[in-house]
Amino acid sequence: MATNPPAGDGHRNGAVRGRSQTQTPSGHWVKRDTNTGRFMDVKSDGKPFKGVTKEK
Repeated sequence: MATNPPAGDGHRNGAVRGRSQTQTPSGHWVKRDTNTGRFMDVKSDGKPFKGVTKEK
């Protein structure tokens, strides 16, 4: 995971490791585990995950 000191300040330093995200044709963002390639989570509000690298 990315470092996040001091705790509780509401921001992250650096990207989340071991994760990537891509957008589906329907506009939802899907988070993927880069080690296994399995999809982990879907956001249906149309906004990307914060701190997660976008795939090309």
